[in-house]
Amino acid sequence: MSETDDRPVLAVRLDDLFKTARPRGRRWTNAEVAEELKRVNPELKAGGVYLSQLRTGKRSNPSPDLLAALARFFGVSVSYFFDDEVAESVLGEIAAVEALRQAGVRSVAMRAAGMKMENLQAIIAIMDQYRQLQGLPPVTDPAEPPGSAGASNPD
Repeated sequence: MSETDDRPVLAVRLDDLFKTARPRGRRWTNAEVAEELKRVNPELKAGGVYLSQLRTGKRSNPSPDLLAALARFFGVSVSYFFDDEVAESVLGEIAAVEALRQAGVRSVAMRAAGMKMENLQAIIAIMDQYRQLQGLPPVTDPAEPPGSAGASNPD
């Protein structure tokens, strides 16, 4: 936690999870997390606005059920929200996972450099299929593979 951050510890820790943890491989909005929490536990009182207020410190007394649901969603122990050592350990683990994730992305990009466009398109198609199999959303960024220089597909 930053020395200049005057939010309650709970707010900082929850916000850190939203910013760094990647359940199912992606970042989630407040509204998406609230929807997922209610899908798993329909009686749970949680909305995107309330989660935002918890993250900013405008609200600071979530129910034990909500804290437990948030901990399960982000894959951490409930003690993460209260215990400094646990929080430090969790954030260290998340940082290590993110570093590995980024190393994997760099590794794929390095291998793609210099390949022919048709080979890159085949690899992209395979990666899209694996994303779908893993339940990841399709890539919506129309970024072109390296070396395409704005070439369009005449299909």
